[in-house]
Parts: sequence; C-alpha cells; structure tokens
Amino acid sequence: MEPPQESAAGGRKRRRRGGSRNRGKPSSSSQQAPRPAVAPPPPSSPPAKRRRKDGAGQAAVTPKRDNTSIKLDKMRARLYGGHFRMLNETLYTCSGQDAFDYFQKDPSLFDVYHTGYQEQMSRWPEQPVNVIINWLKSHKTSWTVADFGCGNAAVAKNVKNKVFSIDLVSDDPSVIACDMAHTPLESSSVDVAIFCLSLMGTNYPNYLEEANRVLKPSGWLVIAEVRSRLDPNNGGADPEKFSKAIIQLGFSLVSKDMKNKMFVLFYFRKKEKSKVAKRIDWPQLKACMYKRR
Repeated sequence: MEPPQESAAGGRKRRRRGGSRNRGKPSSSSQQAPRPAVAPPPPSSPPAKRRRKDGAGQAAVTPKRDNTSIKLDKMRARLYGGHFRMLNETLYTCSGQDAFDYFQKDPSLFDVYHTGYQEQMSRWPEQPVNVIINWLKSHKTSWTVADFGCGNAAVAKNVKNKVFSIDLVSDDPSVIACDMAHTPLESSSVDVAIFCLSLMGTNYPNYLEEANRVLKPSGWLVIAEVRSRLDPNNGGADPEKFSKAIIQLGFSLVSKDMKNKMFVLFYFRKKEKSKVAKRIDWPQLKACMYKRR
C-alpha cells in the first residue's frame, strides 16, 4: 500500500520549519546565500583621566600649566639672575665695610646672592672648597681654622677641627658676621686661615693682613681664587706679583696649584719670625663678573 501523498501546503509548512533532511547541504547547482555582515561593536570611549579628589571627596581637576605660567617662570628666573649679578658686582667693587653695611640693612639679599653663587658653582667640574676640606682632613684635627667668607660653612660641616666661620651675614649661630678686615678673633689664635673665592673687596689686602694677625707662627694661609682673576693675559693680576706681596706680608710660599682650569690654589706658611714689609705692592685683582644670559 502506498503511503499517503503530502499536500502542497503541508510540504511548504515543513520546509518553513526546517524539516528538510538536506538542510545545510545545498545541491551543486545552487549557491549558499552569504551571511549578513555583523557590524563591529562601537569603539569604546577612551578611559576618563583619573582625577584626584579634594578633602570633601569631590573630583578636582589638576590644573595644567599654560604658556603664560611658563613665561612668568622664565621672567622670574631672569630677574633673579640679574639680581645675583648686581650683588656680585657690588661685592667686587666696594670695600668690606661697605659690603657688611649693605647686607646688614637687608640680610635677605645675602641669601639671594648665595643661591645664585651655588647655581654658578654647580657648573664647575670640581669645587675648590672640597679640595681644601680634603687637605685639612690629611692634617691634624687639633688645628684651629678660620674660614674667611665661609658661605654655607661647608668647611666647618665637613671636618673635625674647630672652625671659626666668618662672613658678612650670619643665619647660623656658628657663623660670625663681620667685616673680614676686622674680626673678633684673638691674635695668634688659629693654625689655618682660609680664603676660598672670598678675596672680593677692593681692600682685599686688609683681609690678608687680618689673617696674618690671627695666625700663629708657622700657621697656614690657604687661598683659592678664580683663575681669570690671576690671568695677566686677560686683564688679571700676575700670580707671581700676588705671591710676592703675600711673602712680603711675612709668609713663605709652600706650593701653588694651577692645574685646574677654573681656580688657582696657594698654600702659604707664616714665618716663625715674620716681618712685614713697610710697603707692599699689592696687585689689583680683576673683578669676576658674570655675563648676562
């Protein structure tokens, strides 16, 4: 008996439901319909920048520095540099007493000067004060030292010796503020007198005379000076004449170190029976001026 025939409607219904056994296997004469392209997901928005929160827990945007702020900082730096150059020129072109009076009226100017000085010195490959500190460390810790123009008192902070730190302004109880030509130290009371880039006044010979007064017989006089100030080829003083003047003050030259490109070092020793010449021909030391940048 033959099976009953399906109606056309029933066949169409089965095909709509996918009842055909050949589903997914098209004949060679038919083509598979392309699948519709799936749209890519929308690009995610960039993560929000993290914001720091203030004390109340509210988000606070960190302000960005604009061009105006950067320009103002540059202007302040130029003004600060100009102020330092002015103070530096003042120290080289006035007497020690005038410099002392000037900074006593406004001690904050001394901080401005030393900040600029440290910035200039940071460019030097070697610091003369470090050479002197190492020299001191290689000698007796029992020596008493007078550091004329001590600045930030680096010598006193780095050696075991007793050190009298002397400068125009004192922001530290250990620093003696005075004109370096007239210190409160007793005569023949120190073993070493140091001038590290501090022979700046127009009356610098008076500083050295004061060092001679406070030094004991056979005491040391150590001087570090900017090389250009002792370069006769560029308007500086003759180092031989400079040494001769100090010898006439009652010292002997033990050694001179001129190998550094930035500074010169002199090591003098006071004679046991020093006799100061009646007339000493002191050379004029060239003022060390910084160029505008």
